[in-house]
Amino acid sequence: MKILELKNVTKYLNWNKILSEVSFDVEKWDIYGFLWPNGAWKTTAMKCVLGLIEPEEWEIKIFWEEWLSIKSKEKIWFMPENTYLYKHLTWAEFLRFNGKFFDIDSKKLENKIDNLLKKVGLKSAWNKRLSDYSKWMLQRIWLAQSIINDPKLLFLDEPMSWLDPIGRKMIKDLLLELKEEWTTIFFNTHILADAESMCNKISIIHKWKIIVESKKVKDIDENLEDYFIHHIEKVE
Repeated sequence: MKILELKNVTKYLNWNKILSEVSFDVEKWDIYGFLWPNGAWKTTAMKCVLGLIEPEEWEIKIFWEEWLSIKSKEKIWFMPENTYLYKHLTWAEFLRFNGKFFDIDSKKLENKIDNLLKKVGLKSAWNKRLSDYSKWMLQRIWLAQSIINDPKLLFLDEPMSWLDPIGRKMIKDLLLELKEEWTTIFFNTHILADAESMCNKISIIHKWKIIVESKKVKDIDENLEDYFIHHIEKVE
């Protein structure tokens, strides 16, 4: 069952085409990898889906509705590549602030915050201010923030790019756990090992267009790195 559908999404910047007829679909409960080399405008494609920028041409459906309705917005969340956090707050205060947007009961919210901090390995630092920590720790708290509303469709832009092996394993386990809890996950990455170990489908975008669409990872006969390079070189 398709939970996200894109058809012929096209975007221009300064009269230059930066996305060309991008089409793919994401099935319910997929972990879907959106793979790219540098300069592929992958984040632009994600922002078009989320309504953060408007393409010139598009057919987009989310939760079987035309683009983003108020109802569908309540069921999605987005974690950008670069975190923008209120660094005068503590971890717990930041999560509490975001939880209030979803009208979560106070007692339930405190339990959720406690659980999320454990999941991302930051329970011991719950009273430290965000300004005191490194980018990789901020990335963990941003992921916790992105699932505080129990989204049914989660968009992640480079979710593990700054993490060490321990952090990467922790986040992988969390994303697989979310899939088991019926969350569909769509994430951009150029770290092919992450996509190969987690995704059931991938697409590859290069030179502003999709060159591999919704390929099942289990049907790829070679390792994903070789598969990726082979298809990039075909376009070159």
